[in-house]
Amino acid sequence: MKKETTFGELKKSGYTERTISVELKQNLVAKIKDKQPAFEGLWGYDDTVVPQLKKAILAGHHINLLGLRGQAKTRIARNMIQLLDEYMPIVKGSEINDSPYSPISKFAKNMLAELGDKTPIAWVHRSDRFFEKLATPDVNVSDLIGDIDPIKAATLKLPYSDERVLHYGMIPRANRCIFVLNELPDLQARIQVALFNILQEGDVQIRGFQLRMPLDIQFIFTANPEDYTNRGSIVTPLKDRIGSQIFTHYPKTIDLAKKITEQEARLSDNDRKNIAVNELAKDLLEQVGFEARDSEYVDAKSGVSARLTISAMENLIAAANLRLIETDEEKTAIRLVDFMSIIPSITGKIELVYEGEQEGATEVAKMLIDKAITTEFEKLFPPIPNLEKAGIKTPYTDIITWFDSSDLLELNYTDTDAEFKETLLSIKPLVTLVQEFAGKRNEAEKLFCMELILWSLAVGNKLDRTESDKAFQFDSMGGQLFFGDN
Repeated sequence: MKKETTFGELKKSGYTERTISVELKQNLVAKIKDKQPAFEGLWGYDDTVVPQLKKAILAGHHINLLGLRGQAKTRIARNMIQLLDEYMPIVKGSEINDSPYSPISKFAKNMLAELGDKTPIAWVHRSDRFFEKLATPDVNVSDLIGDIDPIKAATLKLPYSDERVLHYGMIPRANRCIFVLNELPDLQARIQVALFNILQEGDVQIRGFQLRMPLDIQFIFTANPEDYTNRGSIVTPLKDRIGSQIFTHYPKTIDLAKKITEQEARLSDNDRKNIAVNELAKDLLEQVGFEARDSEYVDAKSGVSARLTISAMENLIAAANLRLIETDEEKTAIRLVDFMSIIPSITGKIELVYEGEQEGATEVAKMLIDKAITTEFEKLFPPIPNLEKAGIKTPYTDIITWFDSSDLLELNYTDTDAEFKETLLSIKPLVTLVQEFAGKRNEAEKLFCMELILWSLAVGNKLDRTESDKAFQFDSMGGQLFFGDN
């Protein structure tokens, strides 16, 4: 905490007042020159969004972040706190963070006129200089800007014409701070109009008052482009007053998506210690999100939030934790059969088009998982032929023949890892195929590959797959009839 407690001491310390735009700009420049990251945890934005953010800050602009849901718009806004000074001096007792060098409220002006250099100073930490409001349709001018407070007028015995009867809303209280207004199109047009003068001229208009209060605020707005037609719009004069509009986007690669999930998923230290998640499982999880964004059953205009895979990872870990509880084991690994536990994470985070509604959210979720499995399978193994000719052997012939001559295979969610491994290794042709195409993988990934092959053969209608509450069963579909005697 700073030591200066009066205005006089503050001046002697050499403190220099800066507007918030200059403060952000100079601190950004310092970080860039020191080779420090200006924004942390914004995976996939280094070459797109971050350079635009830097330019907007250097230009001193208010910013509108435009993008579909789950594209880290709020995280970007909150990241800007790190560009603020650690502490900011204000006139002690000021409701609107008055600077002692340039007070704007009657309270602060009167105190400085009366006490001068003895005016008490309070210090505000940068964590308290961030204000955030969700623009719901019920937000009114009083919430954002302020209103007359009759109780204050009665208590202080002041007439309504006195500025001191005003109750300041969130925006004046965010003076010299960052103010984030989320989902701007949801704000009624008449409320958006009330922001015009604050952004441009610095006027604060409350009831009959027209106050010249040059508020010093860094505004950041967030909006979903589809809101422009679905729920509301940003009125043109307000857009005209926002200096920079920056488009966000979803991660463009599986590796970037994995970093986001790893960063955001709420996993305990025990989870990370006792539950192994191999890289193939992580890739598959992210691929589900990519498939959802490309699916004909999912409304692409609505978007598929990054929260889908974050929640899905948490559900995967929960499924493994349940297995540990039921088997009284200490450690386990994520299995492909565990991926059925992510269905609730999918169904609540996708908007379906008409065809998807006809299929049903659960069925669409299962199709997305199947499609992701097929995509990941084809990165490692040869494609499964749609039609086979009798007498011509494929890489999968021996596996299908094994099922023709054996009982069905059951993979139980609650099997211990040792039991699960023993079941998979009992299919010798499956072991041979994995060794041929994925022999350099570690043991956990090889077992996952075995599941991947079985699942893909079922998706390709080469094996029969049935599901119960506790297990998946794989069985022959009459492989010898199609493959002939090999």
